[in-house]
Formats: sequence, structure tokens, C-alpha cells
Amino acid sequence: MDPFDAISPRKVLERVSTLLGCSQTSNEVATYLDNHDELKHLREQFLLPKVAELPPSDLTLVDGTKECIYFVGNSLGLQPKMAKKYIDEELDKWAKMGVHGHLQGSRPWAWAENNIEELMANVVGAKAEEVALMNGLTVNLHILLLSFYKPTAKRHKILLEDKAFPSDHYAVESQIQLKGYDPKESMLLMKPRPGEEVLRTEDILDTIEKEGDSIAVVLFSGVQYYTGQLFDMAAISKAGQKKGCYVGFDCAHAVGNAELKLHDWGVDFACWCSYKYVNSGAGGLAGAFIHEKNAHTVKPALTGWWGHNLKTRFRMDNEMDLLPGISGFRLSNQPILLVCPLQASLEVFAMTSMAALRKKSRLLTGYLECLIQHYYNKDEAQPHKPYVHIITPSHPEERGCQLSLSFSVPIAAVFQELEKRGVACDMREPNVLRIAPVPLYNSFSDVHRFITVLGSALAASKELLQ
Repeated sequence: MDPFDAISPRKVLERVSTLLGCSQTSNEVATYLDNHDELKHLREQFLLPKVAELPPSDLTLVDGTKECIYFVGNSLGLQPKMAKKYIDEELDKWAKMGVHGHLQGSRPWAWAENNIEELMANVVGAKAEEVALMNGLTVNLHILLLSFYKPTAKRHKILLEDKAFPSDHYAVESQIQLKGYDPKESMLLMKPRPGEEVLRTEDILDTIEKEGDSIAVVLFSGVQYYTGQLFDMAAISKAGQKKGCYVGFDCAHAVGNAELKLHDWGVDFACWCSYKYVNSGAGGLAGAFIHEKNAHTVKPALTGWWGHNLKTRFRMDNEMDLLPGISGFRLSNQPILLVCPLQASLEVFAMTSMAALRKKSRLLTGYLECLIQHYYNKDEAQPHKPYVHIITPSHPEERGCQLSLSFSVPIAAVFQELEKRGVACDMREPNVLRIAPVPLYNSFSDVHRFITVLGSALAASKELLQ
């Protein structure tokens, strides 16, 4: 029996617990799932901190020699083991051959990022020529909007989430102002329905249908950073383009997390960072995508030497031989020391597929959801018992690996107690913990350990508040 082939995580837990003759909440279930996980070897490709190595850990409460529970890949992914080796190789090359490193070695600096664009394209569901590795996310978003946002008196709005990531909000606001328009008139912000926490797909599509004639660009995140909602990018793209809008996505929380098909979905443009689920390190080299259908019609507003055809780049005649598509949007050579950790991570992705990772992820996050609901649902019979409400959509197709947990008690104390016990996660005010079990390196036993530690943290935080 392959437990990963079940229709739903709950069905998996039912089957496995019946097979083992134990409760669905037993650690035996986690051990069984880990033993049958065909991707468990990928964990060995990463450096997982020990509990004692995390600064907030309190070694009077927890065994410092254990590996920590790292559920914060949605903020910063773990370091691939090969990252240091590759960086050291380039530092050694610089020391020994100096300027010749531009054209020599396994990753010549002049085109090192080009050598891994196909690996990146496989992760986002694109053709290699539709992807460029360059800059940081917000820089790329600005560069793309300069070309895709061409407002007119009739069509000048940009549609985005009301609670988009601040950097996206600021970028859109400033682009509108740059083009001479008023953000109060040209930013169309979508909010969930009253009393709801996530946007309904039908509401997004309805807004596009009603307002589309005035919308120049539809810009959504692939996965909403706060709620963990995975948007229906295919449906949004189709609806927006039907109304004559360009459609783009910030895939910061989607790349390496959801199974993206940017080319097949017809997405006009996208950008993403690579330091979250793609594990390239803080401030890592970002990515950008322009669909091939726009390669010869949408030109960069800003040009630089690196957008010039490599075959004629060094003629130095100042006659631009612009590369088509996203390649022409490149401005400068990329830092080789940022290429190295990204290469190390993408090589791990190449050991599997996004389909296989998503298959595990659905079960891994579903297992977390089931255990939270079992232990920490609101209990009317125990009104003083702390409870957890999951604001992330329950349907696996409407979320990535992250669950956003809303607590009935002040979150700061709970977060502090979790950190003391060797849990790395993420707190967002006013009362949400973002928990992200990443299929590349997290295990089912990690999830079971977390649930146990959460109980201790809740008890300790309650004592502090009394």
C-alpha cells in the first residue's frame, strides 16, 4: 500500500492507523509515513540546525543535541550542503586565476546563471528561454511593471490583494504615481467577504469581469504570504486576458512550494525570490518570467549590457542587439556568489519533481492539520482551554505547505515558548503563527514532535499570563 496515493490526508491516517492497530495520533503513524516516504533521502541534502544552535533555545527545557523542528522555510529555506563547496570553488578560482574566471571553470562568471535557468524553469513550469535569474524580487517587479503597466485614461487600474505583501503594495503604488496617476483611483484592492479570511476565486473572477475594462494589470501573489492561500492562477490568467488585461504573479511563496505551470497557464509575467522554498540563502538571486507570446511585443523600458546578445556583446559598438523576451530585461552580470547556493538547491529539486513534492506536501500539511484539529479545536465544554483556528483554506488544492494558525490566546508568549523548545517558525501580528512543513526536508515525525511541543508551549504561556 502506498499511503501517499490516498484521496485525502484523513483517508491516509485512517488506513495507516487501521493497519498498525493504533490511534491516528500515535507516533507510530508518523514513523510509518516516514518509512514509506520516497523523498526522505532529500533531507540529507540540507544542513539542519541542532536545537542548541538556535539562539532562543532553552536547554533546561529541551535536548540541545536533537535536530530542531524547522518549520520556517516560508521565510528562509535551509542551506543546501553543496552551497559552501560551490562558493569555495569560486573564491578559490578568483584567488588563483583572477579575471580569467569570467570565461573559465565549471561556472564561468560571464554566463553562470544561464547554466541553471533550465533547472529553474522546470520548477516554475516554464521554458528555459522564458526565465531569467537576476536582481531581487522587488527590483524585478518594478522592471516588469515598467513594461507591462501602460495606463490610459480608460484602462489605468492595477488589481491586487488588499493585504498584498508590503513590498508589492509599495511597488504598485509607486509605479502608478510614476505614470502620473493617483493610487487612490488606480489601485483596485480586493478584500475577503465580511467575516471571511481568504478571497473566494469566484469573487476575484467576478471583479475582473465587472472592472476589467478599466484594469491594465492584474497582479496577485501565487500563494498569499499571510493566509497561505494558493490562488487559481490559471483561472485568474484566463479571466484577466479575456478582458484585455495583462496578468502577472508574485510567486515568492509559490515557487518550490506549489506545482506551477506558468507557460501552460499563459501567465504574462511573474517574478519570485529564491531564498524561501528554493533555499538560495538570504537575499538570494531572484527570478523573472515572461511568456514567449510576449517575447517580441513587450520590450524592456530599461536596458543594460547584459540584455545584449552574448554573441555580439563584446563588440562594444554601442548598437543594442537586444535579446528577446525576459533575457532582454537583464541589466548587469549576476553575482557569482549568489549563483552558487541557488545552483546547489536547484540540483536537489532536479533529483525529484514538483509533482512528487506536492504529493508529499499535501499529506504532510494535511497530517499537521488533522493533528491540530484533534488536539486544539475549540471545545465548548472547556471554555478556558486555548484553541487554534486554521485560517488557511482546508482544501489541499487551495494551499501550499503553509498553515496559518490563529490562536485564542496572546501569540507572543506561545511563540516565545515554542522557540525555547527548539521550534523555528514565524509569528505575524496580531495572533498568527505561520507553520510550513517543507516536503524537501521536513518529516512526518517533525510534525508529530511539533504538536507535542505546542502543547507544552501553550501550557507554559498560560502560566506566564496568569
